[in-house]
Amino acid sequence: MNFLKKLIRLVFGLFVFSIAIVLTIHSQLGATPWDVLHLGITNYSTLSLGQISQIVGIVVLLLCVLLGEIPGVATVLNMYLVGLFIDLIRDYNLIPLASSLGQQIFMLSLGLYLFGWGTYFYMGAGLGSGPRDGLMVGLLKKTKQPVWKIRAILETSVLVTGYFMGGLVGIGTFLAAFLIGVSIQHVYTLMKEDPAQIQHISIKDYYYSLFKKARFAKDNLKETL
Repeated sequence: MNFLKKLIRLVFGLFVFSIAIVLTIHSQLGATPWDVLHLGITNYSTLSLGQISQIVGIVVLLLCVLLGEIPGVATVLNMYLVGLFIDLIRDYNLIPLASSLGQQIFMLSLGLYLFGWGTYFYMGAGLGSGPRDGLMVGLLKKTKQPVWKIRAILETSVLVTGYFMGGLVGIGTFLAAFLIGVSIQHVYTLMKEDPAQIQHISIKDYYYSLFKKARFAKDNLKETL
């Protein structure tokens, strides 16, 4: 898969991921832990939800770098595009607020399911993970603690912080904690692919790849002349 195809797949995946986020929030049954934090911060800021998501993403991205994790193209685009897509979807009212219990259940269910597809497309591009996943990986390497413990500490920390800031916590929040992983696993099983086999390219890897190609082209040009 060439870089342009990877990039298209990545952007499409991030758009689906953004739809999933807005669906869960607009179901009004509870947001994911990180979005609880984002919503909580909006109560103390004039910035939009998408802009808050971007700022938190930048902070997390810097933490990843400090932990020694080299970001990929997807890491940076995830930080920027998810926030942009969230604001566009909400600004144009593409997904209205649920107005009945039936709509709430449908939107929450669809949102949780689309998290799996969004992850499948953007992770499958092989251009890196999101900043929040990068933070988890960085902490895993530094602390040598098991994945479940690091994940639990991160999710609980942002959830509790967001809750006390007035973020949207509900049954959907707790369902998201258990079912998003199930959704991701279901999609990969359906597509008969293994996420562990994905080879990700960091920005440094891509830079060196371009550098080698440029040097090879330059050497060939010299030989021709």
